[in-house]
Amino acid sequence: MSQQDEEKLREEPVDERVQETLDKATDLRDEDDEEKLFEELENDDDFMIANLREQRMEQLKQEMTKLQEMRQNEHGSYTEITDEKEILKITTTTKQCVVHFFHKEFRRCQIMDKHLTTIATRQFKTRFVKINVENAPFLVEKLSIQVLPCVISFIDGISVDRIIGFDDLGNTDSFTTAVLELRLSQSGVITKQETPKKQERKTIFGFADVNNDDDDEWD
Repeated sequence: MSQQDEEKLREEPVDERVQETLDKATDLRDEDDEEKLFEELENDDDFMIANLREQRMEQLKQEMTKLQEMRQNEHGSYTEITDEKEILKITTTTKQCVVHFFHKEFRRCQIMDKHLTTIATRQFKTRFVKINVENAPFLVEKLSIQVLPCVISFIDGISVDRIIGFDDLGNTDSFTTAVLELRLSQSGVITKQETPKKQERKTIFGFADVNNDDDDEWD
């Protein structure tokens, strides 16, 4: 395939059959499993029909390479970063990134962690990280972070949205993961949207929600 053809291929949207295969490959963690998937495709007449064979295989290989790179960069997981310089690197080199600025002793930060952990596993194209504000004095000042939890969305290195406390999540500790996922999707940092389910009566820790105005201020 010529360089011109490759550039054209990169500009084209992912083929429907290729995307279907990628969805399966996203859940695979073993390289042997991926090789078996390719072997099955080579024997799939529908997938390889006519002159689409070479184009689809080339596109799939490129997308699989991207998936492997994402796995190496911990996409699909929610990780804590202890160095604010690393946060700067991640937000400027990752297409879509969500950063949770937290304090380990703040209860609402722990609640936010629970939901972000769940969302990260199904929003594979977006990188999810968190950093303790005590380890990020420069970013706290630069981004004017005063209330925790604070979740900031970055696209192409630019801050496009922030969630401060639980005000945008129903101002309750018992908001659902779907509510947070829908809120994040509004900025485009994640692509999947879900209809929020009925609010639960208890908090994520199983206690009744008796105080809805306890966002923690950070000075």
